[in-house]
Amino acid sequence: MSKSGREEDVRSSSSQSMVEKTLEVAKASVFGERKEKEMKKETRLGISAKKDEDFPSWYSQVCRFGELITLSDTKGLYILEPSATKIWNTLRSYMDAELEKLGGVEEKKFPMLIKRDSLEKEKDHIEGFKPEVAWVTRAGEHDLPTPYALRPTSETIIYPYFKNRIRTHRDLPMKVNQWVNVVRWEVSDPIPLIRGREFDWQEGHSAFATKEEADEEVLEVLNIYSRVYEDLLAVPVIKGRKSDKEKFAGADYTTSVEAFIPTTGRGVQAATSHCLGQNFAKMFEIAFEDKEVKRDKKGKIIKPMVWQNSWGLSTRSIGVMAMTHGDEKGLVLPPKVARHQVVVIPVPFKGADTKRISQECQAVKATLQGAGVRVIVDEQENYACGWKYADWEMKGVPLRIELGPRDLEKNQVRVVRRDTGAKMDVLRVDLVEKVKDLLEVIQRDLYDVAKRKLEECIHKVETWDEFKEALRLKKLVLAPWCDEVEVENDVKENTKGENEAGAKTLCTPFDQPELREDTLCFASGKPAKKWTYWGRSY
Repeated sequence: MSKSGREEDVRSSSSQSMVEKTLEVAKASVFGERKEKEMKKETRLGISAKKDEDFPSWYSQVCRFGELITLSDTKGLYILEPSATKIWNTLRSYMDAELEKLGGVEEKKFPMLIKRDSLEKEKDHIEGFKPEVAWVTRAGEHDLPTPYALRPTSETIIYPYFKNRIRTHRDLPMKVNQWVNVVRWEVSDPIPLIRGREFDWQEGHSAFATKEEADEEVLEVLNIYSRVYEDLLAVPVIKGRKSDKEKFAGADYTTSVEAFIPTTGRGVQAATSHCLGQNFAKMFEIAFEDKEVKRDKKGKIIKPMVWQNSWGLSTRSIGVMAMTHGDEKGLVLPPKVARHQVVVIPVPFKGADTKRISQECQAVKATLQGAGVRVIVDEQENYACGWKYADWEMKGVPLRIELGPRDLEKNQVRVVRRDTGAKMDVLRVDLVEKVKDLLEVIQRDLYDVAKRKLEECIHKVETWDEFKEALRLKKLVLAPWCDEVEVENDVKENTKGENEAGAKTLCTPFDQPELREDTLCFASGKPAKKWTYWGRSY
């Protein structure tokens, strides 16, 4: 076999069998005494579950083998690995810049422990979180005089602060944001990065003098969340308003961006922006002296209550991204958030000048880094090229660059796209421009493919039979609804499966199709008031 032929052989050997063979050879050289049974277990590093056949197992493997998370020894608590923290930090940098443009948002950090009486001050609010609240009841060997909650959310610890800081209209608007972790002790089975017992999030709270200001901010923040998903994570989302049943506990109304996972036919509440009205203001007595002072009959100054919002985005966003773009080979990362946008892999063979190949790989890295590309060189000596290809595909790196003796002769490199597997030879002189163009194309293509899949999943129905059939086909159902909670409850109850939760409202989209006057609710037969998205959800 010619040298070039052998080099092509190495390049094409990224199948699962090659992964196992190369790993076996590499590991055997290091752990020659290892038992065969242990050896076989060690070789199972690829994604063994199929996305279309066993989604839960597939997703768990993608998160772990793609090195987003590591399982801790406590169920529902996960260790974020560098790839996940890079994504989260990228989202944070973007959010901070957008909130700066919004104006007046100050970053603060509030305590994690909340006294019981503070948490229970707003009845509807605590009822919404009560099953998930984790309590601290002891310190050392002694019982605490009052239990403290590990924050499930921070309204009840931030609003006493608002009360003390807000005196007059000059103190408004007040906007704070914090990047913290929260604890919600889910009783159902946790899902990595989607529904965990502890997770990181961004939590914003604001107070205004008027309802109009509050309403305006709700949508401004929601639009930021939409851009986070669509511009950075390449995940299409639907903006809309939650039903009264599904809104945030204690809010006047909740808006959200909703994602949808076609493989499972389930929606995901991706981020929320709530208008709290004056509910919490009345409970925590957050009032201010207005610009135009008004007095009651006794001459006492009348202080109006503030209007409040709260809004949040969590590491659930990383899970939604993984579910949306991942494939049978593993994770697929959008270039804008990838820790490594490019991996450079030397492709040597017996008799090749490995030292020179290594030097040229480092030169490629330096050139790309100088152009602002995040790049890593994989020069591990115990692993064959085929194993490395599969390993980096599993980790989702957007572009792979291969460099071997034949490439040196032609002053070129081989470039391979993670999302499509497309390969191309690129001259070194054109490399920076080509890599930057490809990263932009991959980012755009990932979004376009996901958008097309989402649109293909949307089924518009008008009858109960059509609704049930669309749900059976794992579709995102857009249906006319009478906007009654009793009907919403009935739909959920009547669509429960043996091992499936019932369908519920996901959101009423802001972009409403035309609603004819004679349109009836698909479930009750009463006059419909709106078009609403329904589906099963995480």
